Amino acid sequence: MPIRKILVVDDSPTERLALDEVLTRHGYKVITAESGEQAVVRSQAEKPDLILMDVVMPGMNGYQATRTISRNDATRNIPIIMCTSKGQETDKIWGMRQGALAYLVKPVDHDELLARIRAMG
Repeated sequence: MPIRKILVVDDSPTERLALDEVLTRHGYKVITAESGEQAVVRSQAEKPDLILMDVVMPGMNGYQATRTISRNDATRNIPIIMCTSKGQETDKIWGMRQGALAYLVKPVDHDELLARIRAMG
């Protein structure tokens, strides 16, 4: 299934804007969420083709949101790429165990991100 609509989840307005701009420029429709709680709600309401998930956020963090989304029958088939500043190997392993299909460390290389998205579509 081609990826057209992407949910960008990050508590940083700067990160959301940067990802929105690069993705929109490459033809993707972008919706955003600024918290893990919003990500869970928007993933169910909007049914995006892909989610880019930050980890460090107030309230529900990205690991918790990824686990919730990937274990919910309505959203379990939405691929999730974690985009986070947490770059330890244990962070990556934990993210993948929560249901992420890929794990990128910030600052995210936009060419690598776009290549991962194309590979999933």
